[in-house]
Amino acid sequence: MKIGFIGLGNMGGPMAANLARAGHAVAGFDLTAPMPEGVSRADTAAAAAQGADVVITMLPNGAILRAVAAEVLPAMTAGAVLCDCSTVDVESARAVADQAQAAGLGALDAPVSGGIGGAAAGTLTFMVGGPDAAFATVLPLFEMMGQKAVHCGAAGAGQAAKICNNMILGVTMIATCEAFALADKLGLDRQKMFDVVSTSSGYSWSMNACCPAPGVGPTSPADNDYKPGFASELMLKDLRLSQQAATGADADTPMGQLATALYGAFVEEEGGKGRDFSAMLPRFAGRGRGDAQDG
Repeated sequence: MKIGFIGLGNMGGPMAANLARAGHAVAGFDLTAPMPEGVSRADTAAAAAQGADVVITMLPNGAILRAVAAEVLPAMTAGAVLCDCSTVDVESARAVADQAQAAGLGALDAPVSGGIGGAAAGTLTFMVGGPDAAFATVLPLFEMMGQKAVHCGAAGAGQAAKICNNMILGVTMIATCEAFALADKLGLDRQKMFDVVSTSSGYSWSMNACCPAPGVGPTSPADNDYKPGFASELMLKDLRLSQQAATGADADTPMGQLATALYGAFVEEEGGKGRDFSAMLPRFAGRGRGDAQDG
């Protein structure tokens, strides 16, 4: 296929490189990031989209997605597919899909899970919303960039799945960090804590695959001074998207709301920006019950 790829940062760059290595003709555009190996440079986003069978975007937020869509949709060939792999609000995903449909184009919202390592290794999971025909067109590309693509439903369903998943992740990581901090104060060895919980009813991805305690369980960002696998500010972004969606849908999400507030304080007031989201553990370990009551 001929592919336009817009947004070639830490995630988009490796994804575009994997497509180029698979033999596709990839034209890329990014305001600042270098072109990955095998990707030809386009001078504008519209130029990257011209003549492409599929245009893939990986962008920071919904406002930028809407702006890029306004530029590239008029440049795309009828029947082509715009596939947005960013994590954005559901409303923006649906608005762009409506614009694409009106222009005779396919559109998918296809946010990813797997982080920078998954993007480089081609092991991402795609959560996809949009028409069956558009999904069938892009599925071979998903299989080159990732290990799994789930068609979740109509436009916006991919974003809905992503923010629900990451709301669970944020809440469970906080609970895991709280439990380790409590275990410390009760004199329970962290390794013994892991040995019990990882094989009991408290197990979770946060405990078993991304344990926040250094030297415990499989190697994780905690063993690298909490350098990000998934940065705290990105978790905060996703949690805020979940609460924006909850407000719009009139959904009661008190745990998601509290997790959003805790990560907000951690990132914006407590030095958590630039650290892995599991760095909540030293944050809790250094606090007492009086600190929590003081806010």
